Amino acid sequence: MSHNKPLQNAYIVDAVRTPVGRYGGALAAVRADDLGAIPIKALKDRYPDLDWAAIDDVLYGCANQAGEDNRDVARMSLLLAGLPVDVPGATINRLCGSGMDAIGSAARALRTGEAELMLAGGVESMSRAPFVMGKADSAFSRAAEIFDTTIGWRFVNPLLKKQYGVDSMPETAENVAADFKISRADQDAFALRSQQRTAAAQQAGRFNCEIVPVSIPRRKQDPLVVDTDEHPRATSLEKLASLATPFREGGSVTAGNASGVNDGACALLLASGDALKKHNLKPRARVVAMATAGVEPRIMGMGPAPATRKVLKTAGLELADIDVIELNEAFAAQALAVLRDLGLPDDAEHVNPNGGAIALGHPLGMSGARLVTTAMNELELRHRQGQKARYALCTMCIGVGQGIAIIIERVDSAD
Repeated sequence: MSHNKPLQNAYIVDAVRTPVGRYGGALAAVRADDLGAIPIKALKDRYPDLDWAAIDDVLYGCANQAGEDNRDVARMSLLLAGLPVDVPGATINRLCGSGMDAIGSAARALRTGEAELMLAGGVESMSRAPFVMGKADSAFSRAAEIFDTTIGWRFVNPLLKKQYGVDSMPETAENVAADFKISRADQDAFALRSQQRTAAAQQAGRFNCEIVPVSIPRRKQDPLVVDTDEHPRATSLEKLASLATPFREGGSVTAGNASGVNDGACALLLASGDALKKHNLKPRARVVAMATAGVEPRIMGMGPAPATRKVLKTAGLELADIDVIELNEAFAAQALAVLRDLGLPDDAEHVNPNGGAIALGHPLGMSGARLVTTAMNELELRHRQGQKARYALCTMCIGVGQGIAIIIERVDSAD
């Protein structure tokens, strides 16, 4: 490869995802590696004339990797999906930002010419996250501790705990609510809007174009076909206000104004400009830029604010240039704090117009890819409706104090 070869553009050709399953719901019967294979196979079936041996790499985000996803779930998923054995795969772990990081990393490889065709996305089966137990420090010890790996800390480093604390994810949301004065009423109102927007989007069929149904075999019955996100639920301000605040006495974070614990997978096909021509592919969006940032772990939910400012600077854009924003709703408290920090209203119409993780759920390694997929589809919908729809920003907070953001641009053809 020539060292002075000009940078390519990185394009998203297509994207599909499974429905998001509830914790212990329909997708709980599906292993993480099998779950990850489903959207890859769907893309393979959608493009039967593509030379799938030409895929340079498959990058998948996954936050757990302690159970059935432990042996490089990207590689296992691509093999289970029927891709050629010489297609490699790597699993990326930036916790909640893993799926988004996979897309940004794939785009970087395409832009530099290290790759021409990539698959990127993420998978998480939180229902099937295992319990783990470390080895004893001494022979015959009976002091072994068992950890639930579904979410949060395990095998805590005492020095890290002393320096930064190891607040649970809900406790970090309580910290944000206290530090940035986010009221319980505002959190519940935000959560209700998320549920209402998602219900309207589902009723209008706005997720249909991105969801591939999952068929689950059953004994002596027809397979169970899951084609709809399971987590959304009808609620009201009264119901939300009645929920307990189990994470802190006098707190404001509840199960109703926080994201879910969920299962799902999402995959995107990306290509360089040269590869579009070579393989006769049509782009839908261009990956403009990605950025990551660090914040205090105790307020990890603020990560999207500096990550957003960083990615806007890299892209040479202003927040006013962004037509659609997908802000992951880990907790209403942190989402509201980020919106206010960025100078956006609590109920901004272009922010999570189809609801967010409070309603849809948050399968950790999948969510970043889901945000990008949904944002791309929303840009196209708004364009068809004659609205301004060029740029979308997707951003997320990340445990242990990080944020990630990515900007995509809707395109009709390659530059």
